[in-house]
Amino acid sequence: MALKNFAFKVLKKDKFARSGVIETHRGSINTPAFMPVGTQATVKACTIDDIKKTGSQIILSNTYHLMIRPGVERINSTGGLHKFMNCDLPILTDSGGFQVMSLSKLNKIDRENGAIFNSHVDGKKFYLSPEESIRVQLELNSDIVMIMDECPKKTNDYDLIKKSMELSLYWAERSKKAFGINRHKALFGIVQGGLFKDLRIKSLNELINIGFDGYALGGLAVGETQQEMFSVLDYVKEHLPDDKPHYLMGVGTPSDILGAVKRGIDMFDCVLPTRSGRTGLAFTWEGRINIKNNKYQNDNTPLDSNCDNLNLNKYSKNYLNHLFNTNEILASMLLTLHNINFYQELMSSIRDNIEAGTFDKFHDKYIDKL
Repeated sequence: MALKNFAFKVLKKDKFARSGVIETHRGSINTPAFMPVGTQATVKACTIDDIKKTGSQIILSNTYHLMIRPGVERINSTGGLHKFMNCDLPILTDSGGFQVMSLSKLNKIDRENGAIFNSHVDGKKFYLSPEESIRVQLELNSDIVMIMDECPKKTNDYDLIKKSMELSLYWAERSKKAFGINRHKALFGIVQGGLFKDLRIKSLNELINIGFDGYALGGLAVGETQQEMFSVLDYVKEHLPDDKPHYLMGVGTPSDILGAVKRGIDMFDCVLPTRSGRTGLAFTWEGRINIKNNKYQNDNTPLDSNCDNLNLNKYSKNYLNHLFNTNEILASMLLTLHNINFYQELMSSIRDNIEAGTFDKFHDKYIDKL
C-alpha cells in the first residue's frame, strides 16, 4: 500500500490565529500542536502510551544527541527510530543546529564542512554537514526533517547575524538537494536573522524561493524577552505562506504559545513541561505551582481540579509534596505527565476557541495568568 503524502490544510482562521491539520502516513496532527520533546528517543519519565493518552499526536527527537548515542547505525538496524523507541506517532527531528550553538565550546563552524565538534560524552570528533544531517534524519526515518542551520546566540551585532543567516541559507539549499523527493516525508526550512526585521524577512523570502514543506522560526529561544520574540513574529506573520505549517522552535511557556498562536504559529516544542515536571513545577489553569513548597504539606486538594484526564487528580498536593521532598522517582513521573497533559489541554482549548471565533477573548483571559 502506498504511503500517504505529507499535507497541510488550514481549517479555520481567527485573524492570524489558525487551526488546521497536518496529514502524515503515521496519522493526523491537529494544529496548533505541541510536540513533547524526546531528545534521546524518550520523553523523560513517560512511556509512549502515556504520552498518547495526553492527546499528543507528534513528538520531537534530536539528531545531534542520537548520532552520538546510541548512533544512527544502531537505531537504523532496528528499522528506524519509531521501532527503536516503540512509537507509532509521527516524529520530527531537529537538525542539530541548536545543540551546536549551545555546546559552542566544543565545536567550530566551517562553511563547507558544517559543524565540526567533539562529543560532549566522550570527546569523539564528529562532522555535521547539511548533507550529513539530512542523511542521519532520513536513516532515523523521521517524518518531518529539519534543514541544517546555524543558530547564533543572541547578539545586537548586525553583521554577525547577517553572516550567520546567509550561511544558513547556503546550508538550506544543500539540505534541500540532499533531501531529494520524499513525498511521504516533509522538509522544513528554518528562518534566521536574530531580532532584525530585514534579515528575518530576507531569510524567509529566500527559503520560500527554495521551496519547503513548512517554515520554522529558529533562534528565538536563546535569551530574548517575550516581547522581542513577539516582535519578530509580528515582522514575519504577513509573509509566512498560508498553505504551509508555521513552526516556532524551542518555545515555550503557555503564555509564549498563546502569543505566538495569535501571530499565526501552528507548531511548538519545548522541554519546559518535562524539565519542570522533574523539578517540582506544575502548570495549571490557575497558574504555576511549586509543589515542593512547604505550604502544600497539608493540602489534600488535587493539582488542578479542572484536569480529569488519566486520573491524575487522585494524587493530592500533599502527597506530591512528600514524593518530591523524599526524592521518589514517582514524583517526576506524575508531574511530568501532568504537565504534558496540561499543555495538550491548552492546545485543544486554543483550537476550540479558534474554531468558535473566540480566540482573542481566550488569549486575553490567560496570557498573563499562565
